[in-house]
Amino acid sequence: MATTTPEHDERIAKMTFASVYPHYVNKVEKKGRTTEELHQVIEWLTGMDESKLQELIDKKATFKDFFDGATLNPNAHQIKGVICGYRIEEIETPLTRNCRYLDKLVDELAKGRKMEKILRQG
Repeated sequence: MATTTPEHDERIAKMTFASVYPHYVNKVEKKGRTTEELHQVIEWLTGMDESKLQELIDKKATFKDFFDGATLNPNAHQIKGVICGYRIEEIETPLTRNCRYLDKLVDELAKGRKMEKILRQG
């Protein structure tokens, strides 16, 4: 198993979704994808729709709060690969792993992967 440091996990837990969200939007739009597609990916992973995301952005919710309020997709465990130097499926800390799931989905969207592949539909 990949061990992230407690400091690393704590930093992720305290980061706000609002501080990272604009980077997600920027990343996908630069590659010709849309904010709607980004929202579709986030909703698939977390069960949160656009109004819920906006509420969390307005509240400056941390990633801990963000994922505490999420209903993780039962197929999220199918998200595999390396992100930020960590193999996702080996990250032991659930919150850190969930954040990396989201990062990986955003990456796949930006890289032009087909939506049904991103949403693990075959």
